[in-house]
Amino acid sequence: MTGHDRPGTGSDRPAVRVAVLGTADIARRRMLPAFAACPDTTVAVVAGRDPERTAALARSYGCRAAATYDEPLADDTVDAVYVPLPNSLHHRWARAALLAGKHVLVEKPAATSAADAEELVALARDRGLALVENVLFPHHPQHREAVRLVTDGAIGRVQSLEAAFTVPRRAEGDIRHRPELGGGALWDVGVYPVRAALHLAAVLMPPGAPPGPPGASPLRLVGATSRRRPGEAVDTAGSALLDAGEGVAVQLTYGLDHAYRSSYTLHGTTGRLTVEPAFTPPADHRPLLRLERDGTVHDHPAAAADQVARAVAAFAQAVRTRAEPSGDLVTQARLLAAVARAAAPA
Repeated sequence: MTGHDRPGTGSDRPAVRVAVLGTADIARRRMLPAFAACPDTTVAVVAGRDPERTAALARSYGCRAAATYDEPLADDTVDAVYVPLPNSLHHRWARAALLAGKHVLVEKPAATSAADAEELVALARDRGLALVENVLFPHHPQHREAVRLVTDGAIGRVQSLEAAFTVPRRAEGDIRHRPELGGGALWDVGVYPVRAALHLAAVLMPPGAPPGPPGASPLRLVGATSRRRPGEAVDTAGSALLDAGEGVAVQLTYGLDHAYRSSYTLHGTTGRLTVEPAFTPPADHRPLLRLERDGTVHDHPAAAADQVARAVAAFAQAVRTRAEPSGDLVTQARLLAAVARAAAPA
């Protein structure tokens, strides 16, 4: 039985019928297999600009092929749309899908401006539609275990956070190096350490700190830098320094021209805790959270988990319940925009 034929889950509710707009690498390698494997979703349509490639991909999932991205938006048999297009197109097609009455799962960043992120959230709320930014790593239980250890006092009072996501250079012509497609290190890999800082904000904030207004970042940007190779139009590396209050520092590093690194470390008054790999662990990876205290290293195991499968299941649940968009979508967009402005060359 193909994903297209599957009637639904163990309940009487049919599976969420998803249209995939584009044949990007992340769609082919991760999301399409996850949609097909999830009992709560089914792949209804694959849309793409290359007819042969799109048709072949659609056949492999037993679904229909569409020659344009508009076509699935007018299809009454489609419940939700997944948008894995280049960054510069995320807002446009997420907006179009919401206006067409479709629930939306959009790759990060959902928008490259705070105003666009705010518009998407307002549209989703007004129409009672799910809008989810496809940030995968928070679905992995290793981060919940890290928060538990810190909350239980394993490293004392938190003093700082260092988070980094860097990857080796891609081939020339890759969309990550094209400014008109929203390329650059900040929008591609900088999202990860920024989102990690927001995800961990509760343990970074001073005890008793009052919550800020909705959509406001709990972290204050102190400064940011970026770097680009000679002759390139986008940033290939960058860093940002944030303040979580009372001098608790948050140091973020990201880059597209580096040795691979995917980690964060929480430093405290009596120890430090490192999570690595933090952002893209394989589904069969059994994490060991490294706690260093009193000159001794303690490895705390966490359960292996498929964060992609969990993210798809969470999206299906958001569709079922017509969940309101997370405030993190706007908070993250505002913080990324602030970093981009601070890091821009004078």
